[in-house]
Amino acid sequence: QVRAVESGGGLVQPGGSLRLTCEVSGSTFAPHEEAIAWYRQVPGKQREFVADIRSDDTTNYALFVKGRFTMSRSNIRNTVFLQMNNLKPEDTAVYYCDAIFGGRNYWGQGTQVTVSS
Repeated sequence: QVRAVESGGGLVQPGGSLRLTCEVSGSTFAPHEEAIAWYRQVPGKQREFVADIRSDDTTNYALFVKGRFTMSRSNIRNTVFLQMNNLKPEDTAVYYCDAIFGGRNYWGQGTQVTVSS
């Protein structure tokens, strides 16, 4: 069973930075990885795409985070990072990791990011 676990959320002032981590376990015998993505959600709104990294290490970003957020992998392949710089109050949300293996989505529990002075 593939499992995704997020960490690294917290409270940060506007203009500050955070790095989120998504660790994906149980994938050794799973179908091949297609992508690992980050989404975010605020109460009362739909979950929205933030960024993803594909199996060939190409990355995609939502327009509202381009130039501020960067997604990367660690040397441990199934660990990915979301480096978030120049954070704004509107970035406040629960951030979710979505690991896509063999056409199935494996969601983490989410990590809260709060940007406030």
